[in-house]
Amino acid sequence: MIANVSQSTSTHPSWTSQAVQPPSLSAIDLEALRRELPVTRRKHAAGQYLYRSGQPFRAIHLVHVGSYKICDTSTDGREKVTAFKMRGELAGVESIGLDAYACDVIALEDSEAWDLPYPAVMKAAVRIPELQEQIHTALAAEIRCDRTWMLLLGTLAAEPRVAAFLIDIAARHARLGYSAKHFILRMSRLDMASFLALKHETVSRALSHLADLRFIEVQRREVRVLDVDGLRAMACCAQAA
Repeated sequence: MIANVSQSTSTHPSWTSQAVQPPSLSAIDLEALRRELPVTRRKHAAGQYLYRSGQPFRAIHLVHVGSYKICDTSTDGREKVTAFKMRGELAGVESIGLDAYACDVIALEDSEAWDLPYPAVMKAAVRIPELQEQIHTALAAEIRCDRTWMLLLGTLAAEPRVAAFLIDIAARHARLGYSAKHFILRMSRLDMASFLALKHETVSRALSHLADLRFIEVQRREVRVLDVDGLRAMACCAQAA
């Protein structure tokens, strides 16, 4: 979802306390996995599709480099961004049990995903107990992540939603060993607005107000977090009301 501007192994305890904790398979021994089943590595330029809604479902996908957005499209053609995926996270789990993929997945930057053929990956998991545990954990985390965002979007006003989004991005960035306080947003303002169920102008105004409060500095897609506690307080204020 984001690429690093600077790297840091240090994290602030505030990040994890507000983060949604997206699913991840980053700890899997990928070489052991490749010995058990054919793994196809696919590269995508920004704007290219990893898969499209309606294509036959044959694999789940591990993001190895870069980031992707997941989009649902309504019958009248309206697009809704439902998730952002970054390194170590899975795409395609929403389509398990279906004959075809249920959504579109589009690269936000130059990216690479590893195709894990399904159900072959689940059979391999039987032979690799740690893989089975990791996949089950990731699938459960996917459900929790969706439920948490549904709650946040249903209970927070506009500015707290944007604050919670930035905290979540920062925590995911930190998990990859990058700086949680200086990063590039790879998604557009329109993508953010779609995910947060807000208007594009509302997202822009919220970011400007958070900057006026000196919680963040923002220039185009570059974000510096100046006051993590203030940002967290903004994200929590509507829930406490």
